[in-house]
Formats: sequence, structure tokens, C-alpha cells
Amino acid sequence: MPTAARSAFAALALLAAPAVGLAQEPATAGYDEALRKLQADFERRIAELEKKIAEQPSPKATIEQALKGKWYEKIGLRGYTQFRYTTLFNKDMTPDLVVGNDSTVTEQDTFGIRRGRFIFSGNVTEHVYLYAQLDMFGTVGGAGDKGLQNRDLYADVAFDTDKEYRLRLGQSKVPFGFVNLQSSQNRAAMERPEALNSAVEGERDLGVYFMWAPKEIRTLFSDLIKRGLKGSGDYGVVAIGAYSGQGLNRSDRNGEAHWIARASYPWQFDNGQILELGIQAYTGDFVVNTSGAVTAKADGIDDERAGLTAVLYPQPFGFESEWVWGRGPELNGAGTAVGRKSLDGGYVQFNYALETPKGNVFPFVRWNYYDGGRKFATNAPRDEVSELDLGFEWSPWPELEVAVMYTHTFHRTNTRSAPYSDTEDEDRIGFQVQWNY
Repeated sequence: MPTAARSAFAALALLAAPAVGLAQEPATAGYDEALRKLQADFERRIAELEKKIAEQPSPKATIEQALKGKWYEKIGLRGYTQFRYTTLFNKDMTPDLVVGNDSTVTEQDTFGIRRGRFIFSGNVTEHVYLYAQLDMFGTVGGAGDKGLQNRDLYADVAFDTDKEYRLRLGQSKVPFGFVNLQSSQNRAAMERPEALNSAVEGERDLGVYFMWAPKEIRTLFSDLIKRGLKGSGDYGVVAIGAYSGQGLNRSDRNGEAHWIARASYPWQFDNGQILELGIQAYTGDFVVNTSGAVTAKADGIDDERAGLTAVLYPQPFGFESEWVWGRGPELNGAGTAVGRKSLDGGYVQFNYALETPKGNVFPFVRWNYYDGGRKFATNAPRDEVSELDLGFEWSPWPELEVAVMYTHTFHRTNTRSAPYSDTEDEDRIGFQVQWNY
């Protein structure tokens, strides 16, 4: 016991002496013995109290124990934001350049936030995984209005503890095309190519999919993201299912689902290089939005596509290509009715992963081509696109990426408004800063 505490106990003992009959004793050994007993009693009581306090859990441990096993403690938060500035070189051209899936391309050369994503996800139980993604700067109305938009809201229900067999239910990405499944957080080029993205603009829909992938392949899919190799994520080696078909945040309009199947497998060679090959196809009836005197079948128009995928992951050289063929809704030449016409298109991209003392650099070149209807646009006008992209992405730290991309437009259709005129030989350059959290 500390000296100060012992002195205090001695003083208390002296004060208490009359109460224990010590006042009648002379200052002898009997008096000292009584004092030692009183002091020993105090020390014993304090030791017992200290032991009880030590046995009590800390406030932190108490809180952790109270929250242990609660599903909301297993949900993580992450996300990213993309801040852009895009400028056109030939602003006096007529008609104006209109890029359907990139609202930051305008004649005004203004700053813009392309994406502001917040993602909540986690394995809440051994068999249920939850995923929700919000965009703080998504399109929520006409005339390019921006606001909070739901992107994903789904659950993966696994039938085994390794999650090799699972069922995905809710609003999620439709498993069609590698580049559609690849997150914009990971993609080098600023936007997806029209040939793939026109199949499912916004990449998402309401649906249910059965997915299967062996445990070791699921691990490989995850590693491709962690290692910065521009992977698409884990959507199974095989995925089959059905979805509404009307697109992101839209209800079914004809009571007939789109059916889809996809198979994609990554092979890892002895030198570490990874090659992924895939095939996908879907079919359904799509209900077109029309305006004016344009007519279209009320219960939908046949909409079907098939595509091939080949991806050589950059280690350090990489190659990526996808091509699709099919038939879908398209406005006729007279501009009076929407029917079914053939379509085809794709992209070819070469890239390189370069590690430097100042961070990772990812240069790339991509050719983007599409010839077919843009079914998600009003009246489903014909969309002809041929563009060449040159750019690079520089990541000085994992939480920050800087990208520059120059685009030469050989040919692009304005699908926003009639008469759906074409722009040729236009040039633009985009700058983007992305921060990850």
C-alpha cells in the first residue's frame, strides 16, 4: 500500500481508537497491535475492492460485447467521387456534340461532378450479403437535374459457406458485358462504350440472378481489383437470370421479363498473366418511350443481343475487347414509327500498367464503335458512333487518381432531340480527379 495511504489509515485509527476501547490502554504493544489489525482490515477491504473493479469489463469491452453479432456492425462504408472538366476544341461546329451517357460534355466547358458514390455493404450473416449504393449527384429528373439517386439495392443469398452458389435479388448490375460490370471507380476510360452500355444504360435493373463460381476463382476476381488490374468484380463464372428490362429505377411496363445468361472464366498462366474470356446473351421485349406522332408497339419490341469478351489483364501490357450483335428497337427512316432493326458494335483497348516512384501510371488507347438503335432514348433513334480515345490515369496514392483523356470523334449521332443529326471530326479533352474513401 502507498505510504500516503498508510498514513491516512493510521490517522483514522487514532481517531477511531476510543470507539474500539484503545483509549483505556497505555501506549504499549497492545495499542500497536490493535492499530495493525485495523490497518490490515482496511488493506484487505481495499484489495477486495480493487479485485472487483479489475474483474469488471472496460467500457469499450462492454460496448463491444453489447454490439457483438448485430448485423449493422458488419456493414462497411466506402465510395468515390469524380470531379471533371471537359472542353470541346471546335465549339462553332453545327450540330453540337452530344454524348448521351456523359452529361459533363457540354458547350459551356463547366466543372461537373460525374459521380458521387456512397456504398454500404457487408456479410450480415453467414448466408446473406447486403449491398446498397447511392449517387449524390445522379440524374433524377429532366433537363439534367442532379440529386440523390439509388443505384444498387440487393441481397446475395448464398447456399453454402464458401458462397460458391448464390442468388442475387433486387436492383443490381445486369450481367451483360465486362465493361458494364466493371466499376467506374476502376475503369481507365471516363465512360463506357455505347455498344455495350446501350444494352443496359445505367448498367442496372430489377431482377434475380443465379451465380456460381469456385472459391479460388472468386478469390482471383477479388485480387484483380485489389491489385489495381482493372477487374470487373465477382459476377460469377456462370450467371443466369431474369430482369425487368426497362432500366435503372424504372418499373416493368409489359409484364414480360428479359432473360439473360453469361459465362466468363479467367485463366492464369505460369508467368502470372491472366486471360479472361466470356460470352453473354439476353432476349426480351422493350417498351420504348415515344413523343409526337411517333408510334411503337405498346407491349414492347423484340430486344436481343449476344456478345463476346476477351480481356488480357495489364501485367504490364494489357488488351481488352468486346463485341455485340443483335436486333432491337430503332426509329425508321421516315421518323414515324419504331420497329426492330439489326445492330452491332464494340470496342478495342490497349493499355499498360507502369509503376513509378511517383505512383502508378496507366496509359491506354481505345476505339469505340456502335451502329444501332439507342432504345433508352425517346423514340429510339439510330445511334452511330466511331471515336478514338487516348489517355492516361495517374495514381500518386491509393486514395487519389488523376486522369486525362483526349477523344477524336469521327462520327457521333445526337440522339437527344430530332432531327437526330450527326457530328463529325470533333475533338475534346477531359480532365478528372477521383478521390476514394
